[in-house]
Amino acid sequence: MRIVSAEEAVAGIRSGQQVYVHGASATPSVLLDALVARAPELRDVRVVHLHIEGPGPHLAPELAGSFRHLALFIGPNARAAIAEGRAEYIPAFLSDVPRLFTSGLLPLDAVLINVTPPDAHGFCSLGTSVDAVLAAVRSAKTVIAQLNSAMPRTLGDAFVHASEIDLGVEVEVPPYVHANPVIGDVERRIGEYVADLVPDGATLQMGIGAIPSAVGLALHAKRDLGVHTEMFTDVVVDLVEAGIVTGARKERNRGKLVTAFMMGTERLYRFVDDNPMVEMRPVDYTNDTHVIRQFSRMTAINSAISVDLTGQVSADSIGYRLYSGVGGQMDFIRGAALAEEGRAIIALPSTAGDGRHSRITPFLAEGSGVVTTRAHVRTIVTEWGVAELFGKSVQERARALIAIAHPEFRDQLTAKAREIFRI
Repeated sequence: MRIVSAEEAVAGIRSGQQVYVHGASATPSVLLDALVARAPELRDVRVVHLHIEGPGPHLAPELAGSFRHLALFIGPNARAAIAEGRAEYIPAFLSDVPRLFTSGLLPLDAVLINVTPPDAHGFCSLGTSVDAVLAAVRSAKTVIAQLNSAMPRTLGDAFVHASEIDLGVEVEVPPYVHANPVIGDVERRIGEYVADLVPDGATLQMGIGAIPSAVGLALHAKRDLGVHTEMFTDVVVDLVEAGIVTGARKERNRGKLVTAFMMGTERLYRFVDDNPMVEMRPVDYTNDTHVIRQFSRMTAINSAISVDLTGQVSADSIGYRLYSGVGGQMDFIRGAALAEEGRAIIALPSTAGDGRHSRITPFLAEGSGVVTTRAHVRTIVTEWGVAELFGKSVQERARALIAIAHPEFRDQLTAKAREIFRI
C-alpha cells in the first residue's frame, strides 16, 4: 500500500471505467469528493453502489456526462437521478450482490473504501459497513482506501489486509450519523402488535426507521432475544443494555449480534467499536436463506409501500417511480417462513399522504414492483391489527386485510373486493 493524497489516489481512474463505492454510513466522502473534482476531465465513469449517505456529489445533474450511477439500491440522494434518467437501477436480492462482482457480471476497475488504519498485524477494519464491499475489494483491479482514524473498528469478517490496498489516504472523518426517528402514535401501535408476535428466544431482523424503533420499545418484556440482520440501529443497543437481547438461544453465532452494516448515532458507533459481541458479515451470509432458516424462531420485520388485497407487497416503487430497492426483504421473508417456528412480518402504516391514501389497496398501482409475492407473504401488520395470510384463499385474504385497513377506506375496499373477488 502506498500512502498518497486524495487527489493522487483517484488520479488513475479513467473515463469509461466502473467504480464501486463503499456504502451506508461508511461512504468514503473524501475519496468521492476528490473523484468528483475531476469531473471536467472524465466521461461516463460508471459509479456502482448500494445506498450511500451524504450528498452524493456524483449525482448532481450538471455531472451527468461525467458520471453515471448504477444503483443496486436507491437511497434518497439518488431518487432524482433515477427519475430523470441520469442513473440506472439494477434490481437484485441483497444476498446476490456480491456474486455480481465475483462472477464478472459487474466488473470493477476500482473500489473506494473507508477503513480503519492498519493494526499491528496489517489488518484494516471495514468499520460500520461490510455489506458487499469485501467481494468488491477482491474483484476490483485497484483498491483505494480512506485510512480513517475516526472509523470504529468492528470485528468478524470485516477486515482487509494492507497488502490488498493499492493506495491509502490518511483521514479523520467520523462515519455519517443517522438521527433516531420520531415515533408517533401510529408507529407505537404497530410496534405493540409486532412485539406481541415475537416469542422469547426469537432471533430478530429489523431495519431502520420509526417502526423498527417502536418495535424495540415494545419488546422490553421479552427474554433472550437474538439479532441476525442485514443492518441495525441504536435500538439494538437499547435492547442489549436492557438485557433483552443476549443471543443466548441462537442456533448459530450464539451470543453475537450479526449484521452486515449499521447506521445510527455516535452512541451506536461507540458501542460497536472493538466489541466482540458484534460480528460483521457480508450480505451473502447475513441474507442467505439457508442460514436464516436455521434460527428456529427467526422473526423478520420488514416494511412496504403498499399491499394489495391478495397480499402482493410493493416495497421498491410507487407506481412507475422507482423509490428504493429489492434489498433484503425477500431474503428474510423466505428464510423466516422456512424456519421451524419462524415469523415473516410486513409492517406498515395503513395510510399515506397524511391519511389521504390507503396503503391497503384493491390492486397495486400500475408500474409498481412486487417485491414479496402473494405466495411468499405471511403476516401483515398495521396500526389496526394483524392479518394472517398464509394458507388463506384470495377472498379470505381480502377480508383479513380490509379488517386492518384504515376505517375510512374499508367500505371502498369492501365494494371493490365484492366486484373483483365476489366476496
